[in-house]
Formats: sequence, structure tokens, C-alpha cells
Amino acid sequence: MAVPQEPLTLSPEEVVELNRQLSDTRHNINNHLTLISTALELMRRKPEATARMLENMADQPQKIRDEIARLSDVFERALRITKG
Repeated sequence: MAVPQEPLTLSPEEVVELNRQLSDTRHNINNHLTLISTALELMRRKPEATARMLENMADQPQKIRDEIARLSDVFERALRITKG
């Protein structure tokens, strides 16, 4: 990982955008986790829904990983962090 060797300045607009991206990511991850929790509760109450709920829950970890990767890319670009 390579980071800038000089101090980095972000404009107020860039800070606002980073904060918006962070807020969106938190919101999206919370939605994915809520779906998992809701599916588990539904499976407890209605075991016949288990197959359908398992399919929905199986997609959520990858969606969470994708959200985190997207946010990491946004921050790395904004902070001028390069890999390698």
C-alpha cells in the first residue's frame, strides 16, 4: 500500500461526499443484516418458508462484502492510496 508522502487536503465538498458514501454504506449493510435477521425469525415461525429464506440469506454476505469493497475504493481514491 502506498500513501501520499505529502499532507492531503480535502475540500468541504469532498468531505461531504465521503460522509454521504459512508452513510449510504451503513444504511445498505444494515438493510442486508435486517434481511438476515428477519429471514431467521420467519424460519422460526414458519418452517415451511425455510428453503425460500435460505436462498435470500445466502446472497447477503456477498452483498455486504461488495458494499465494503465499494466504500474502500471510494476512500482509497479520495485519500490517494494505491495498492502495490
